[in-house]
Amino acid sequence: MNLTRTLCAALAALPLITALELAADTVEIRNGARIIGNITGISDGSIVVETDYAGTLTIKQSEVASFSTDAPVAVRLATGTRFDGRVTSGTNGALQIAGSDGTITTSVDRVAASWAAGGTDPMVERRWSYEASVDVAGKTGNSDQLGTAADLRATLSTLQDTLQFYSTYNRQVTDGLKAADQLKVGVDYQNNFSGRYSWYVRDEGGFDRVKDIELYNIAAAGLGLDLIKEPKRTLTGRAGLSFRYEGYRDPATPDVKSAGLDFGLNNDMEFGISKLVTRLAYVPSFEDFGNYRVTHETFYQIPLAHPAWKLRLGVSNDYNSQPPAGIEKLDTAYFTRLVLNWD
Repeated sequence: MNLTRTLCAALAALPLITALELAADTVEIRNGARIIGNITGISDGSIVVETDYAGTLTIKQSEVASFSTDAPVAVRLATGTRFDGRVTSGTNGALQIAGSDGTITTSVDRVAASWAAGGTDPMVERRWSYEASVDVAGKTGNSDQLGTAADLRATLSTLQDTLQFYSTYNRQVTDGLKAADQLKVGVDYQNNFSGRYSWYVRDEGGFDRVKDIELYNIAAAGLGLDLIKEPKRTLTGRAGLSFRYEGYRDPATPDVKSAGLDFGLNNDMEFGISKLVTRLAYVPSFEDFGNYRVTHETFYQIPLAHPAWKLRLGVSNDYNSQPPAGIEKLDTAYFTRLVLNWD
């Protein structure tokens, strides 16, 4: 009797189980496994699936034999064609996308990206984000000190490219003598044209009155390579050509006007809610490779109670291999800054 009841209950539950499976997205793996959940997106050669039993899974697209969706989604093919519709599995790994304009047949390897139906393609959606930071430190008593530093940055980004405008001003005065008086304004554009490969152009100018630089400018362009490209870490190397100009107030100091090379290294690492960022640039001159400039900045950033506010702890270095007489080659600054981010 108990066995009969158990079998009857199992048979009665079969339609419900089948309906639940049909009401979910499915991903068929080449090794025969089947993953049931919600496909939240396809990009960069990976399919992301939200499941009730294993959380979020990221599956290499090359390991997927086929997939299907319960509801319509937006799909961009490798040719750039976009199609919105419900995806079903066909024979021999074929995919069928049925939309309001008809049905097309394709394959997993031809799917470049997928996102919510009716939404904007993440590859072309542009979004501005802004950042402002300030650092003020002072002291009175045996000596009088006042230090101020401020940064502004505006970033326009998509999955394919990033455009940044930035400016930095740093002024440090001790007992009436300036220890720092520097302005930096720049623009940086990077286009990820193929996988890990990118091209970039950048231009930075300003002055450094403590170093007697009335005006400087570095313009550069070249290629970049993502040496590491992971969800929580990106390490990008750059190499290109540059033109460097440094004009000095003292007529006895010859100005720098020379083409040269441009090397850079950018590293971004996330640790949960905090992150570590490093920027390094090396610009040697063609006329004299012993005449070069190296700039470096590393900071660790942690969020405060409000997510828009963050605390940034870091160090920056500015090295000029051939400075004017009486000027040190290396300037090092340690900073603690309050940062505000908004969109």
